[in-house]
Amino acid sequence: MFRALRALTLWFALLGSAVAFGVAVLVTWSVVGRAIWLEPIQGDVELTQMGIALAISLGIPWCQLKGANIIVDFFTQRLPAPTIRRLDGIGTLLLAATYALLAWRTSVGAFSVHEAYESTMILGLPMWWSYAALAPGLGLACLIALVQTAMHFAQRPLAALEGGAA
Repeated sequence: MFRALRALTLWFALLGSAVAFGVAVLVTWSVVGRAIWLEPIQGDVELTQMGIALAISLGIPWCQLKGANIIVDFFTQRLPAPTIRRLDGIGTLLLAATYALLAWRTSVGAFSVHEAYESTMILGLPMWWSYAALAPGLGLACLIALVQTAMHFAQRPLAALEGGAA
């Protein structure tokens, strides 16, 4: 199961990176077009907003898997290791709840925006696409955080999930 989660998380991160790269090319082309030909790409801001939101959403599971979140351990660094693991378990459980809430609300938002026929101002793209695209990344991050929570409470090393030696 860990191998499948790692592989899926890696594919999400690679796709998110490709989207971010595509947005960078789009913005560069639009700026150059504006400077040289006085002709920017129409809807570049809309595409940038949607693309970067998608890229971030797809990258969050990888960050969660690798434990790349900010940890403030000033008050806990001298506690016994089992206590720290329990606190880390509580932290990952809270993150899982947050990811679940965000995935749920973006899904509900996608349905709501779809029913209202909302679209972007310049290109007229359906807004629900943007909302719906966020949910899979948030859902995968939630799953990763739940697995990490179980591992923390079982006092199992996270290296098995992350891809290192167990």
